[in-house]
Amino acid sequence: MAFLKRLGFYLIGLSIGLIFLFFFLKKKSEETGTSFCYLPNCRVLKELRSKPQQLSPEFMALVDNSGIDSLQIDSFLMDGKVDFEKSDTKAEPCKTYHVHGTLDERECTLIIDNCVDEIVIKDLYIPATD
Repeated sequence: MAFLKRLGFYLIGLSIGLIFLFFFLKKKSEETGTSFCYLPNCRVLKELRSKPQQLSPEFMALVDNSGIDSLQIDSFLMDGKVDFEKSDTKAEPCKTYHVHGTLDERECTLIIDNCVDEIVIKDLYIPATD
């Protein structure tokens, strides 16, 4: 019976601590704007957002023809999903990532080179509509 009593006290203390920690970290992240990225997709997107952006000439031509703006590019870097199977994460000097997102309610893929000092947005693949 002593073991069950100790286990009960432990679980009560653990649950109180977890609730306190949840509210404390939530408040701290709202005040400072920090986020906790532990999964690979979140970490890659956070790293891409932290660097200055450079647009390749091919992408600039696509932007001029289709009217894509910087807010749509930023939505890829905020809400996108990195396709690690197509991405080349071991390339030197710049790693290449394929980021899937939506553009005008169509699934698209943004191809980004992640260099040491900046990111280069190379291309945007928009699948043909039926």
